Formats: sequence, structure tokens, C-alpha cells
Amino acid sequence: MPDPDRIIRLRTVLARTGLSRSTLYRKISEGTFPAQLRISIHGAGWRESEIDRWIADPVGWRPEGEGR
Repeated sequence: MPDPDRIIRLRTVLARTGLSRSTLYRKISEGTFPAQLRISIHGAGWRESEIDRWIADPVGWRPEGEGR
């Protein structure tokens, strides 16, 4: 089983969620999708566990610690 908190890149996130790039970034700005983590000067990714949590409940997803 892969480590649930590995960092996954944009291409993987788009493939797993079925969202377009523009929709993904709009949802991040609205606060309805996990924000990316800066992993280098020119690179970013997402915690796989956060993407899994979003996929399980896209409508009800909120950032950790918010509204719980």
C-alpha cells in the first residue's frame, strides 16, 4: 500500500479527480479544494491523503480543522 501522505503532482491530481486545470485552480481559490504545497522553487504538489479525502466527499470537503 502506498504511503497515504506522499506528494502527488498536478497531472496525477487532474487524472484522479477528473477536473480540468482551470476548474481545479478556481476551486482552490474558492476554498473547496485542497491547496497545493510548495515543494521546490518551481514545483508544487498535493498531499495524497487530502486528495483522497476530497474524492470521497467533494461537496462536503473542507480544509482540516475548519467546521468540524
